[in-house]
Amino acid sequence: MPGETPLLRVQDLTTTFKIPGGVVRAVDHISLELRRGETLGIVGESGSGKSMTALSILRLVQPPGEIHGGPISFNGRSDLLELSERDMRAIRGAEIGFIFQEPMTALNPVFTIGAQIVEALRVHGKATRSGARAKAVELLEAVRIPDPERRMRDYPHQLSGGMRQRVLIAIALACQPLLLIADEPTTALDVTIQAEILDLLEEMKEKFHLALMLITHDLGVVAGHADRVAVMYAGRVVEEGPTRQIFDAPKHPYTQGLLASIPGGAPGQPLRAIEGTVPNLAKLPPGCAFEPRCPHRFHLCPTAPPPPYDVGPGQRARCYLYDQRNT
Repeated sequence: MPGETPLLRVQDLTTTFKIPGGVVRAVDHISLELRRGETLGIVGESGSGKSMTALSILRLVQPPGEIHGGPISFNGRSDLLELSERDMRAIRGAEIGFIFQEPMTALNPVFTIGAQIVEALRVHGKATRSGARAKAVELLEAVRIPDPERRMRDYPHQLSGGMRQRVLIAIALACQPLLLIADEPTTALDVTIQAEILDLLEEMKEKFHLALMLITHDLGVVAGHADRVAVMYAGRVVEEGPTRQIFDAPKHPYTQGLLASIPGGAPGQPLRAIEGTVPNLAKLPPGCAFEPRCPHRFHLCPTAPPPPYDVGPGQRARCYLYDQRNT
């Protein structure tokens, strides 16, 4: 709700990687807000920084990656980046759940799925030894896994891709977190199973009154499930606002190009594409990162990265088209 204190507020977050010859900004001065019960869709091409943003919020970036900026305030805590690793471990899983995009690598192949759910419950003190198994069965039932008692004894390789994804959702929900981050939760699943997983996430969000951060490259997923959307390009959020507003009236040329490329035109018409390629993050242009591909570029675009401009109610775009000097 407008005026409500955000559950999560990310301010000026930057994640860098030192490489021979320079520094790569995988996440470049990102600012986001997410309220209780809200779904924020983060969308963009592969390599735009979507997953790295989520890993940075959870402080799961591995060396040589370094997280700068902030603060990241969450549920009354002023800055997650200032917490000790011990305190941060208590938040991961318990207050912020994470669904990884590759179930076969996220699940341990040598433990049964029951043992992995029980471990999540016991590590965070959410169930006793005697009660953890019963709770794990309840979670599998909640995510609509048939015959959950028997499935508790299965190993990940014995389950289908859709079932493994449901297990990851069960583990992420085990401690009833306030925020659930789902990173490409329907990757490599067929269309029918994708719809089931997305409906399940929506159901769990309503049941547990979760805030949901939905990371995807699929604009259809965002249109159907997100309240607000943040569009990322080259490590930066280039446009953000209410989902319907952005789909009806996109302001940034990159967002316009993404939406124009969605199939659905007249039969026989070629698909529209954004000309050019995604830039090398180690060699970004000095101004707007999208400038070399932009059909509307002009003299301001190469000067410096544009700031966010208000372009509608609750909608902002980082584009010099909305600068007062461009009149």
